[in-house]
Amino acid sequence: MKYSKYSREQTGFTLIELLVVIAIIGLLASIVLVSLNKSRLKARDAERIAEIRQLQIALELYYDENGAYPISGNCGATSPNTGWCNSVQSLSDGHWVRNGSVNLAEFLSVDPLDPKEGVSPNWTPVNGGTIFYYANSYGGAGQWYMIVFGLENYPHPLENQDGVTACNGQYFHYGSGSNGIITLGGNCTF
Repeated sequence: MKYSKYSREQTGFTLIELLVVIAIIGLLASIVLVSLNKSRLKARDAERIAEIRQLQIALELYYDENGAYPISGNCGATSPNTGWCNSVQSLSDGHWVRNGSVNLAEFLSVDPLDPKEGVSPNWTPVNGGTIFYYANSYGGAGQWYMIVFGLENYPHPLENQDGVTACNGQYFHYGSGSNGIITLGGNCTF
């Protein structure tokens, strides 16, 4: 500690002053980290939505060329059941939306993966982790499809616009409108 040349008192910070400064820095750091985390959630959701939109475009191009969407159920998935394809269990050579060996390679170089892709499927996909695809039965296999995925930052405006109608008229909407689960797809083409 230095002595002031004008007095014999010590100059410097007291322990209490240092602790107050450290506490303020810690508080500011935690506020910054919370803000950054929220930004990361929004960024992952934006990536999810953009990739799902690209997948929908590829599915429409596939339909235009083949007269049907790839029929789910022959892609090795067990979650939520064997009638679905999902981005965890069905992934093979960059594709998981497929009917056996038929996939979207001509229209999409790789199928989208969730930014929080897990090691096992998460049905229902609250907070992301897995993307699900279904295009089978309900009055028209391959004539309609749905994609189910989860967002991390919700509620989201997309939750009020989602839902798909199958060929037999059944309406699918897996989210509650407030849990971040989105159901998008192509309504029956009959």
